[in-house]
Amino acid sequence: MILHGRSWKFGDDISTDLIAPGRYFHLRSDLPELAKHVLEDADAEFAKKVSGGDFIVGGRNFGLGSSREHAPTIIKLAGVSCVIAKSFARIFFRNAINIGLPVIECDTDKIAAGDELEVDLEKGVIKDLTKKIELKFAPLPKAMTRILGDGGLVEHIKKHGDFKIE
Repeated sequence: MILHGRSWKFGDDISTDLIAPGRYFHLRSDLPELAKHVLEDADAEFAKKVSGGDFIVGGRNFGLGSSREHAPTIIKLAGVSCVIAKSFARIFFRNAINIGLPVIECDTDKIAAGDELEVDLEKGVIKDLTKKIELKFAPLPKAMTRILGDGGLVEHIKKHGDFKIE
């Protein structure tokens, strides 16, 4: 699975409140509308300018805070193909996989906002095509890549029945 897009750079401690601002709580039953406000408190232009396939690149502890499953869902609905960060809050990481949004942990210091990236999820390689460098990351376990490939946990279970780790 190879992904290609532009990077949107954010710092450390991007919370689920920054991703899905609480003042839009009333939109939680209309996720496409809520996605129009994704990350607007961190970058007011993000939701308007992000393109399908783009990447969010963060620092440490991406997705901390409440366990809002809306956060990774609206990131995906906004067209983001993958979130790359130094580390993730555990619940955000799992929620992202469950809804079919790839999340990768690696050192993101060398990636700048606007860099064109190519990510090979199976090989564990990020190519920064702007800077002509490669970054390595630990590929996701096969169970997680199967879930992602099926479009998330619900679709995976519909396709394969009860989930069993092999």
